[in-house]
Amino acid sequence: MNKLTKLLVILIAIIMLMSCFTACDQPNTDTESSSESGNGSENNGTENGGGEEEIQFVDYASQLKFNPNSGKKWSYVTVKSYIDGDTTHFYIDKSQIPEGYVKARYLGINTPESTGVVEPWGKKASNYTKTQLKKAESINNGIIIESDTANWDLDSTGERYLLWIWYKTSENGEYRNLNIEILQQGLAFGSNTTSNTYSEYTTAALYQSTALKLYVFNKKVKDPDFYYGQAVNLTLKELKANTQKYEGMLVKFDAVVAKKSGYTLYVEEYDAQNDMYFGMQVFAGNGCPIMDKFAIGNRVSLVGTLQYWENGGTYQLSNLQYDILFPDWEGGCRVLETGLEASYREIDVDKIMNGKINIDSYVEREDENGEIVEELQTVELDYGELALHSTVKLSNLTVTSVYTTNADTASKGALTITCKDEKGTTIEIRTASKLVRDDQTVVVASDFPAGTVISVKGIIDVYDQYQVKVFNIDDIIIAE
Repeated sequence: MNKLTKLLVILIAIIMLMSCFTACDQPNTDTESSSESGNGSENNGTENGGGEEEIQFVDYASQLKFNPNSGKKWSYVTVKSYIDGDTTHFYIDKSQIPEGYVKARYLGINTPESTGVVEPWGKKASNYTKTQLKKAESINNGIIIESDTANWDLDSTGERYLLWIWYKTSENGEYRNLNIEILQQGLAFGSNTTSNTYSEYTTAALYQSTALKLYVFNKKVKDPDFYYGQAVNLTLKELKANTQKYEGMLVKFDAVVAKKSGYTLYVEEYDAQNDMYFGMQVFAGNGCPIMDKFAIGNRVSLVGTLQYWENGGTYQLSNLQYDILFPDWEGGCRVLETGLEASYREIDVDKIMNGKINIDSYVEREDENGEIVEELQTVELDYGELALHSTVKLSNLTVTSVYTTNADTASKGALTITCKDEKGTTIEIRTASKLVRDDQTVVVASDFPAGTVISVKGIIDVYDQYQVKVFNIDDIIIAE
């Protein structure tokens, strides 16, 4: 090798060595950090092996400032109801929106589901949104909604407004952008992050949470609130709206025990979006240990098979999963919370008999390629069917007639009390069995002559038509 060649080799080696030093020693330009970077990351979401520089968390939500003079629509609001991580209903001045409230769909983000089929981190995202907004509820003008344009823009459903949510937690504090905060926490996927007025911040927050592998972007960390077993993890609302879809399947949902009778539990769960209680009948069977463990007022996790009960003409949960030795096994029925109570919410008779409810539900359809896909649609369903087996209170009913079951069955002596409410709507009050007073006297039809005014507490039931089932004489109060 001649001298010129040797010189060129040495020169190339020096250049390559300098390039390596340059590439491996990049300065860190992020100077802000936050203690709220979340625990859904592995090793705090960083990977230091192989000489890779640790990524610092940047609080982009605090960098963005609310500008009341931007020309975009905005208004102070208060919370009407919490729905999930990226949807909240707010009260608003009627001068802004005539209905006096808005269904806010958060711009730039898409949190995992928690109101239909529950997805990993969905409950955490929902709880995070609720927690942050509750901090602002006690503050005067603590929450602001802002459109992305000079108009109040609706989403594709025509019912929800596309909005940025701002909140502050002290009178003199600055407003924080909740959309971006949720995104940077790793509790949401991006949704049109590059096509909005704050795209610089939404894209940066999305990139950061992805790089840090926070929550939804970390495939190695499991959501402790999500059941990863074979059961379909969903809400009672989703189950009631799509009973035929889930028939015969092992399902898991949470609800409050409202009533116990024999081997049967009646459970209910409140849904803020539709402002109603969804109910379900649960058949435990003889000797099932959860009957003693699940007290009225317990919030429980239920795992069982959804089946159609031919004799009752309705769906129920049966084949319950549980472990006697490990009662807190997350794959089975277990108690989550105690000290609650049944709602016994007062409802108009007409709502039970004739009411309709619009439900956002995933409906299967065949796409252009002949494949079955699911899409979110609004469907109209009977209120009575959705509320079936939940508790209810009816007041000021006038008795028109009474029928006594005389057949030699377990229902012998049960009463069917036909009544009309103050608007003239008819409903039947059915006793679960023969009713006996404390003094052991039997309640009979003559105790409720036509014209008697009563109030009742019971479970919404069905037999040819919707009715209310009562379980003891204390459930029926005769007006004086």
